[in-house]
Amino acid sequence: MLEPSTVAHVHTRLRETSPLVQVITNYVSMDIAANLLNAAGASPAMVHDAHESGEFARIAGAVVANIGTLSDPWVDGMLAAVAQAEADGTPWILDPVAVGATTFRRDTVDRLLEHNPAVIRGNASEILAIATSAGAGRGVDADAAVEDVRSDAEALASKLGTVVAMTGATDLVTDGTRSVTITGGDPRAPMITALGCSASALVAACCAVHDDALEASASALAILSAAVEKAGEKAEGPGSLRWRLLDALSTLSADEAAAVAAR
Repeated sequence: MLEPSTVAHVHTRLRETSPLVQVITNYVSMDIAANLLNAAGASPAMVHDAHESGEFARIAGAVVANIGTLSDPWVDGMLAAVAQAEADGTPWILDPVAVGATTFRRDTVDRLLEHNPAVIRGNASEILAIATSAGAGRGVDADAAVEDVRSDAEALASKLGTVVAMTGATDLVTDGTRSVTITGGDPRAPMITALGCSASALVAACCAVHDDALEASASALAILSAAVEKAGEKAEGPGSLRWRLLDALSTLSADEAAAVAAR
C-alpha cells in the first residue's frame, strides 16, 4: 500500500528542492512535459545531443530516456546520458514508447536496458512487449489491459531489478515484490497526446527527491491523477483538460495528492 504521508512528503520535496530533470524525449511531448514539470515544481532541461547529454547528466537529479521519435543521433544522446547516470548512481527512467512496433525500437530498448534504469514507465502493451520480447501494441496506443499484464510486469521488474510503472485506467507500480495500484484521473486524459511521456518525466522528478523508486513512482502517478481529476471538474473536453491540468498541478496541495493514495 502507498502511504498518503509518503505522497505528501514527495509532493513537498518537489516544491522545496525543484530538482533538475534531464528529459530526452520526443518532439511531440517536449512542450507538455516541460510545462508539466514546471507546474509540479521541478526544473526541466531538454538536453539530448550526444555532444553534451552525458556531461549534462552529471548535474541532473534524474534523467529520462524516451524513444518516441527515434533517430541514430537521439539514440547516441540517450546512451551517453544514461551511461553517465548509471556511473553516478543517478536515477534514470526509460519510456519505451511503441517498443513492440519495430525492430529499431526493440534493439534500442535492449541497449538502454543494459544501463539499469531505476524505472520503466510504459503502458500495458509496451511493458508486455519488453517482458515477452515480442511485438505488441498499436503504435503508441495500448491494446492490453493493465490487470492482464500484471504478472508479466512483476516478473519483468524482478528479473531486471527495477521498478515497472504501468499506466492505464488503473496504474500499477511494482518492483517484483511490492505492488501498488493507483486509481483516479479522468476518462478524457488518454486524448491528451504525450501525457504518458509527461508522466515519465514526473516520475523522474519524484525519483530525484525520494530514494525509494517504487514509492517515488507511485507518488508521481498519484500526484498526476489528483491533478487530472481536479482539472476534469471544469474541463469541457480534452483541450481544456490539457491547460487546466497545468493550472491544477501548479496549485495542487500535498493533502489533495495524498488523498489519492488513501483510497
